[in-house]
Amino acid sequence: MKLKKIVALGALASAAALTQASPVVWQDFSLTGLYGENYELGTDERTTLTAEYAAKLKYADVFFFLDQQWDNKGDDNTYLELAPRLSLGEVTGQNLSFGPVKDVLIATTWEHNAGHGANAEFNNFLYGVGFALDIPYTQYANINFYKADNDLQKDDYQMTITYAVPFKIGSEEFLADAFLDWSTGEGADHKSELNWTSQYKWNVGKHISPETRLYLGIEHSIWNNKFGTNVDQHDVSALVKYHF
Repeated sequence: MKLKKIVALGALASAAALTQASPVVWQDFSLTGLYGENYELGTDERTTLTAEYAAKLKYADVFFFLDQQWDNKGDDNTYLELAPRLSLGEVTGQNLSFGPVKDVLIATTWEHNAGHGANAEFNNFLYGVGFALDIPYTQYANINFYKADNDLQKDDYQMTITYAVPFKIGSEEFLADAFLDWSTGEGADHKSELNWTSQYKWNVGKHISPETRLYLGIEHSIWNNKFGTNVDQHDVSALVKYHF
């Protein structure tokens, strides 16, 4: 095993272990169903079931999701990400805030594709530094900078931005949240890529009960140079999401 993979695994394992040991401040689990017809690299029509877990702990935060995807030819694929981050401010007891930054974190991510059918199995390990941001009108905002140790292509660097913006139209509640991944190009066979995937959701659950969090909406995906190729994807999927 390469030294950089050992470093990446060590950073991920350390962050995950400290995350698990920390008292839970809050946590959230949700299931999302998606259906879209404009996917690229494979069949264009796909149905996806996504399980997500997010938590804030005393010394860390963690995000996990698993996608189970089926296409219109009966093939399926499983993909997951585990992304624990360790708060340097909370571990050291120091105030590391400056400008819009409210905390500095060690950021790690494990990307795993199960490799069903024609899809190749891979494990990518990302490690770097993250910043929790205090931006007006957002529910949360984060930016991470990673070095990526990739299985199937040349190693590269990645920037990930996540944010959520709640808003109201009249008495109706909505949420716009998204992630943006940008990675560097590493040679002619691995172009720089950008994936901006956003969800726009209406909280229909409040009409069932005040505690019900059931959302209807769409997911909009703009993916330039998908997987480092010359292929661009522009897809809008129908969405239903339930938080337990």
